[in-house]
Amino acid sequence: MAQKRRVLAFDYGASSGRAMLGDFDGTKVELTEIHRFLNEPVTVNGSMYWDILRLFHECKQGILKADSLGGADSMGIDTWGVDFGLLGKDGQLLANPYHYRDSHTEYAVEELQKVMPKAQLFGKVGLAFQKFNTLCQLVMMQKNGNVALQNAEKLLFIPDLFNYFLTGEAATEFTIASTAQMIVPGKTQWEKDVLSAYGVNQKILTDIVPCGNKLGKVSKEIMAELGLDRELPVINVPEHDTASAFVSVPAGEKNAAFLSSGTWSLLGTELDKPILTEEAMLSGYTNEGGIGCNIRFLKNIMGLWIIQECKRHWDKEGDVLSFAQIAEGAAKVPACKFIMNPDDDEFFSPFDMPGKIQRYCAAHNLPVPETKFEIARCIYDSLALTYKHNVLALEKITGKKIEVLHIVGGGSNNLMLNQATADALNKEVTAGPSEGTALGNILTQLISLGEIKDLAEARQVVKNSTDIKVYTPQNTALYEEAYERYLKLL
Repeated sequence: MAQKRRVLAFDYGASSGRAMLGDFDGTKVELTEIHRFLNEPVTVNGSMYWDILRLFHECKQGILKADSLGGADSMGIDTWGVDFGLLGKDGQLLANPYHYRDSHTEYAVEELQKVMPKAQLFGKVGLAFQKFNTLCQLVMMQKNGNVALQNAEKLLFIPDLFNYFLTGEAATEFTIASTAQMIVPGKTQWEKDVLSAYGVNQKILTDIVPCGNKLGKVSKEIMAELGLDRELPVINVPEHDTASAFVSVPAGEKNAAFLSSGTWSLLGTELDKPILTEEAMLSGYTNEGGIGCNIRFLKNIMGLWIIQECKRHWDKEGDVLSFAQIAEGAAKVPACKFIMNPDDDEFFSPFDMPGKIQRYCAAHNLPVPETKFEIARCIYDSLALTYKHNVLALEKITGKKIEVLHIVGGGSNNLMLNQATADALNKEVTAGPSEGTALGNILTQLISLGEIKDLAEARQVVKNSTDIKVYTPQNTALYEEAYERYLKLL
């Protein structure tokens, strides 16, 4: 049996972050949240940025709290994908990183097509066309004469940037690089033909390292600043949060689909090789990287961002409800009375989300939800129908007959949405772990430390450590009828 180990995971989401300690006894992991903080973008002169130095400060606070509890054997950081910071000749950050929802990439996909047809570019990098992809950001920054980019010596994705701040070591982890639209799918290699075609300065990119790489240790300067008296190794976990979440899926079946449910809903399956067909491209599926350099073949769906924005709006109006209270109220609204297309561009940007939903329904001659709970029910049912649509596409593209959908992440706590998803898919759905991203981060550290053998053993640890809930289809006929209405909105 393995010796007891404790590792520290930082999980930065698009709206909040947390530091989690994972205690491993050789069989199961016990998670303890020791630090939680908001992650709120800052808008300056019409541009939206990440408050990156504040977020790094929160990282140091988490390390301090871990040290006060006895310290950790290692640490790892995961965040959202695509965004990056730029360093100058002196190694200092040149500017705050853009937020992926900033408007400067509004017409980026059209710019990409001026250089290379979509099918050709997809065939080289295998990534879905999202206007916020790293390649899109770089193309638009070049076009707009961005001064930081003109003077950059290094580009580091957000988790790699934090790791650099901590250790002084600059490297790019495979899964976070795979969100850029700039690597060879499934390989720790930059796609040089694409970089050349779009004029990306290859000298600013660092070597790509695999998940589990032992990057370095927290620097002596930071150890002195925080008063640490023991070394803290930093490990390159699957730094894209969805890749970490996929590690924690309690799967044993080959014909399983996975759903990481949070601000975004990432739905897909694991493959040994990328799928670079036109059908995959037209369906919006993408080939991102996973642990062991496997392929996470998945689709980005708008996700719980929509209900988060609604809650933010309602909170400002003074009617503060928890997400659990919103879901409980929504469960009392008749199923499938209100539907929409959650992936419509209308819902990508923040502010007045309830009004956007109501205007969308009115414009499409649909029943308009009036109350908070009707709006919430509209969101949840529409997400369930979107999951169905994308599972059907997944089966067609991969040739797999999906037998079960495993939901991990914060959205797995939503009992109403889980049941609606089972009903819409007419398939078994499992829910948990809710802290899937942090747990996947921790499990990868334990693999790197030699405490867990491989991914298969890690997923057995998940089953030992987590109460997994199972949902079976109940009200399928209602969702089947609603799905026909949903298809007319696409």
